[in-house]
Amino acid sequence: MASSKQYVIDTLSIKESWRLFKIMAELVDGFDTLSDVDKCVSIFGSARVPRDSPLYADTEAIARLLVQAGYGVITGGGPGLMEAGNKGAFEAGGESVGLHIHLPFEQDSNQYIKTRCDFRYFFVRKLMFIKYALAYVVMPGGMGTIDELSEAFVLAQTRRIKPFPIILYKSEFWNGLLDWIRDRMVTGGYIREEELDLVTVLDTPEQVVSYIRKHVIL
Repeated sequence: MASSKQYVIDTLSIKESWRLFKIMAELVDGFDTLSDVDKCVSIFGSARVPRDSPLYADTEAIARLLVQAGYGVITGGGPGLMEAGNKGAFEAGGESVGLHIHLPFEQDSNQYIKTRCDFRYFFVRKLMFIKYALAYVVMPGGMGTIDELSEAFVLAQTRRIKPFPIILYKSEFWNGLLDWIRDRMVTGGYIREEELDLVTVLDTPEQVVSYIRKHVIL
C-alpha cells in the first residue's frame, strides 16, 4: 500500500502534468487564433492611464497612423493605453488584436478588439507579442510594461530573435531609466554601450510611424 508521502508526490506529479497540457493548449489556441495576423506592431503601456490623458490621445494617434500606413496593432487588450491602441486601430478600420490576460484587477478587456486571445500564463502571452510583431512601441507604464520591454530587449540582445525596432515613447519618461542604465550597467561592465542602440526614444506619433516605416518594409 502506497504511503501518504508517496500519494502526495504522485498527486503533485499529476497536477504538474495537467499544467503542461494547459500551457500547450494556450500555445495551440494562440497560434490558431493569430495565424492570419501579420504586419502588426505591438503597443505596450499602462492600464491605469485615463481616457482624458494626452498619452491616451497619443497612443490612439500612433495606432491610427500605423493602420493608415498598412500595419495592424497588437495590445494587451485591457484598459488605459491598451484600449487607446485598440481604439485607434479599430476606428481606422485596421487589424486590432487584444492578448487578454486573466488577472484579479485592472484587466477587463476593452471593446475595440477585433481578434482576441485569452491567456492565463504571462510567458505564453509574451511569446505571442514577439512572434506576431514587426516592431514594439513602448508607452509609459509600470512593471508590466518594463517586463515586456525587457523580454524583447534580451531576445534581441542575445540574438534569439532578429532585432526589430523597439521604440520608447516620450523621452521625459524614459531618459531617466536610460541614464541609470548607462551610469550603472554600462559603467559597471554589465552591458555594452552599443547594445542600447537596440532601443530608440521618440516623442511624437508621427516620428514613431515614420521610424517604423523606414525600418520595417511591408
